[in-house]
Amino acid sequence: MRFIAPLFLIGTVAAAALFLSPGSSFGDTASSADIQAQITAHNQQITALQQEIAGYQTQITTLGGQKQTLQSSIKSLDLTRQKTAAQLSLTQSQIVAANLQLQRLGSQITTKQQAIDLDRQSLAASLRQIATADNLPIIAAVVSSETLTEAWKDTNTIAQLNEALATNANLLAGDEHALADQQTSVSTTKGQLTGLSTDLTTQKGQIDATTKTKQQLLAQTNSQESSYQKLIAQKKAQEAAFQSELSQLENSLKGVSSSQIPHAGSGILAWPFSDAIMANCVSKQGALGNVNCITQYFGNTAFATANASVYNGLGHNGVDFGVPIGTPVQAALSGTVLATGNTDLVPGCFSFGKWVMIKHSNGLDTLYAHLSQISATQGQAVTNGTVIGYSGMTGYATGPHLHFGVYASAGVQILTLKQFRGATSPCANATMPVSPKNAYLNPLSYL
Repeated sequence: MRFIAPLFLIGTVAAAALFLSPGSSFGDTASSADIQAQITAHNQQITALQQEIAGYQTQITTLGGQKQTLQSSIKSLDLTRQKTAAQLSLTQSQIVAANLQLQRLGSQITTKQQAIDLDRQSLAASLRQIATADNLPIIAAVVSSETLTEAWKDTNTIAQLNEALATNANLLAGDEHALADQQTSVSTTKGQLTGLSTDLTTQKGQIDATTKTKQQLLAQTNSQESSYQKLIAQKKAQEAAFQSELSQLENSLKGVSSSQIPHAGSGILAWPFSDAIMANCVSKQGALGNVNCITQYFGNTAFATANASVYNGLGHNGVDFGVPIGTPVQAALSGTVLATGNTDLVPGCFSFGKWVMIKHSNGLDTLYAHLSQISATQGQAVTNGTVIGYSGMTGYATGPHLHFGVYASAGVQILTLKQFRGATSPCANATMPVSPKNAYLNPLSYL
């Protein structure tokens, strides 16, 4: 009698192939098509929002290159608020698209798992048949076959089926793992987008608060540009008085030795913004003359020279980045928050506004000033990239920007000017970081 196991196996494998084929669409349903249609629609909305945001940024950049006036300040804030609202809509749309993608992948994984479970049962039955055939001695196979040729053919067929079944099982397992990895990836993206949505909501609140302050200023000046410029002049005069007293205090402090100043080098510190924000700075190159959003460099810059009374002829002690209000500000290096403060709490004190100081283990301290909001606390451990606040225009600032300062840690003290005898300016009661003049370092020497 002829050996019949291979005939049974051929039928089994043919049925299993319908399930096991990697290209099969077991879960292709109308629901899956609907989900894909929604994803496509949201992707189109995302593209439109990105174009809208780019348009707002172009207008903001153009305004930044013009003379600072009351009208331009309000317009810049309005545009920034509109841009942030569009960014918020963008993020929300991206979150919906990610959820739809999760739903689609989850359905595909479920379908694939069901197919795998069914086919494992078929595989198990087939493999039991193979095992039975494998246990049949070659002499018995020859005797049960009509010819010697058929016996060898049956044996060869069993081996081929065994290999094919194992291959298909591995392919299915690989498909399942690939889909699971995709779902994990989308879940991670969803978490990041949710966090970004929270950030944007906070930024929008900050912009609304700043706009309200500007509206109050309009009321105080009766919307008169001349009154606004007069207030700016008064602010500058008070800042100059503060800088004079600060300079006297700095002169009284013992300078740091050269051995206490860390060696300079590129990349020691990271830029205080995300890679995405720094990449957007390229679009401002025409207006600013650089690709890093820098509006004022360290030392005796043209602005510092033109406003010598403000800087006491000593130059600018940091680097200013022109970024919209509410831009997340990141720690430039891992460290510990040495202190935070808000000089605006002292009436008439126009200085750093809201600030954060971070102490690093390499002998450097970094300062982040004129923030609209502080999100770090004294003693907090931060890592490179931790958001420690949001940019603004608190303190002495003629426009939205971040003042980024780098100090030799050995020279930094957190003091009030009243601790220095003779201080009489409104800032005498404000707490802030101070250091001897040679402890101020050029940030670009370490970025």
